[in-house]
Amino acid sequence: MSDRLDAILADGVLRVCSAAVALIAVDGSVAAESVAGELVRYTGAQGALAAERPPARRDSIFDLASISKLFTTAVLLSLTEEGVLDLDEPVAGRLRGSDPRITPRHLLTHTAGLTPTRRIDLELPESDAGERLAAMVRTPVTHPFGGPYLYSDVGMVMAGHLAELAGGAPLDVLVRARVTEPLALTDTGYRPPTHTRVAATEWKPERAGPGCVRGEVHDETAYALGGVAGHAGVFATAGDLLAFGEALRRGGGPVLRPESVAEMTRDQGAGGAPFRHGLGVRIGDPATVGPLEAAYGHSGFTGTSLVIDPARRLTVVLLTNAVHPVRGRDGIRELRHSVAAEALRLADLAS
Repeated sequence: MSDRLDAILADGVLRVCSAAVALIAVDGSVAAESVAGELVRYTGAQGALAAERPPARRDSIFDLASISKLFTTAVLLSLTEEGVLDLDEPVAGRLRGSDPRITPRHLLTHTAGLTPTRRIDLELPESDAGERLAAMVRTPVTHPFGGPYLYSDVGMVMAGHLAELAGGAPLDVLVRARVTEPLALTDTGYRPPTHTRVAATEWKPERAGPGCVRGEVHDETAYALGGVAGHAGVFATAGDLLAFGEALRRGGGPVLRPESVAEMTRDQGAGGAPFRHGLGVRIGDPATVGPLEAAYGHSGFTGTSLVIDPARRLTVVLLTNAVHPVRGRDGIRELRHSVAAEALRLADLAS
């Protein structure tokens, strides 16, 4: 399929991650795919090797981290299509205790002036997930309201809960009913039922059980909220994520209408970031898209990315576990850029 893509992933493993899967689709067909590495390599932060190191496969499942925000966005937009929600209405009508100025559009563009993160597990160590979520909703606006852009997981947690209240169901149920089932994404969702195909992430000794986290959400706040949150918690295979990206590239069906995708991918005018921002998506994010400067999508802290370039008919998926066994490993930006550059080459060959 692509010796170049194989070489790119081989170079990234083990320097950047222990496991990687990449898929590049041109005009709806997979033009290149590659798999490298091991789903579990280490038992702890010191780099001790695991006794069993299952190889990564095309159907391996990865913690998507912040790519989960795109699933939350799709659910919210589907609710707006039904008239259940308005992007410019105050969320305080449903989110009790939230700032009355905040709208869904502020949450999806990260312009509500909310703090980037909140370790609610440390603030409320004895509370349950419901109590912690209620406290997250009451987070005050402490930065300039309306912009500039300030990336906020807190805001997307609020967006996820807003979807629950407007949609009348838990967020994982809404994502399944409105996104994964219509697209037949059988390996995508929160809290994967099996761990055998899941890539391990970070060594977290504060969690029960030996070794590195595997099959549970990596993000501390999402974990404290029960594994389901608007900002993180979705797991998926590369094939499923490619299908989701292709649905967006083709106009949204059967999940969203074309006009909703157009609004989602329109520059919403949120200044102060090194990229443009739509609703839930980044446009031209230099950390992710490489030479695909007009592409949109999102990255995830665990080492994942989804990049969609409608003009070049490209959808690019890279799933890794770059936080295994510790966060802060170098090279994920360069790996994303190399995969994007190979995607551009393949699109040029096809044109």
